[in-house]
Amino acid sequence: MTLRLVDIVQSLAGKAQAELLGDPELLIQGLSTLEAAGPQDLSFLSHPKYLGKLAQSGAACVVVGPAAREAALSRGPCIVVDDPYHYFALITQLWKARLVPAPAPSLHPAAYIDPGAILAPGVSVGAFACIAAGAVIGEGAQIAEHCVIGRDVVIGAGSRLSARVTVAYGCRVGERCLIHPGAVIGADGFGFAPHDGEWVKIEQLGAVQIGNDVEIGANTCIDRGALQDTVLEDGVKLDNLVQIGHNVRIGRHSAMAGCAGVAGSATIGAHCTVGGGAIVLGHLSLADHVHVSAASVVTRSISKPGHYTGLFPIDDNAAWEKNAATLKQLHSLRERLKQTEKTLARDQGTFKEKS
Repeated sequence: MTLRLVDIVQSLAGKAQAELLGDPELLIQGLSTLEAAGPQDLSFLSHPKYLGKLAQSGAACVVVGPAAREAALSRGPCIVVDDPYHYFALITQLWKARLVPAPAPSLHPAAYIDPGAILAPGVSVGAFACIAAGAVIGEGAQIAEHCVIGRDVVIGAGSRLSARVTVAYGCRVGERCLIHPGAVIGADGFGFAPHDGEWVKIEQLGAVQIGNDVEIGANTCIDRGALQDTVLEDGVKLDNLVQIGHNVRIGRHSAMAGCAGVAGSATIGAHCTVGGGAIVLGHLSLADHVHVSAASVVTRSISKPGHYTGLFPIDDNAAWEKNAATLKQLHSLRERLKQTEKTLARDQGTFKEKS
């Protein structure tokens, strides 16, 4: 695929203002990093610390911010925008749309669509997908191969479900969402009552409500609520293999990296990030703009915005074992220190009285 620079800038004119410097007819055949870009590639510089790589880049054109305008222009054509990373993201969307166009609306003969389901115009349904009675599929939605859409599910307009996605009964997916292969929306939450040494199942009677413009990674699981719904607000982004427990609420535009887990009834605020492998324990609350480092375990509610970390730094095993053994003695050391402080304070008081 080949696009002229002027075509790229004009196509994105409604989403971001950009200044094109250089030959507008220059042909672009690919997108690449500064280091790997060739003479027909478009690249970008999003952070000043990579400015040194700009001069050595073989890219045909580079997207830069205003501060790097002169440096970029001295090496060749460039596109100057306020937010280069955002602009390059828009370019990748443009590229993907041209490279992999949306499938024409069609209902595969091997799909099962219950007569009681409602499909708006422009819907695509792939082979062996199953859509149950009462389901409502919005205009232009794409349901890929082997998807299962349960009873009374609502899928919003323009949403795309990749192969093998399951949306269980009564759940709702908003508009323009993207759900990657193998994701499960609305499986039962992990709810059991102990009784006489056994576990008695608590039926999960809630559902899952997903807002607009949400992206859910491959093999991620979002459990339905026990009584109230599990809720993901608009713009939430979940990576692969993320586990969201029952009755969790995630605020708008929050994002979680791979293998993160949120236990039941936790509340995550808006614009939060949770690093890969991090865990948020149940019934806790995170304020808006809280950022949790990878592999951290959140054991208490966080009421103030900020960056939080809770992990034991990696070390060679012998040193780690010694430190871990010392850590186990911290409580007794603390008590001994407190006793020593009391003794010193008493002795100092006695000394002052005598003097």
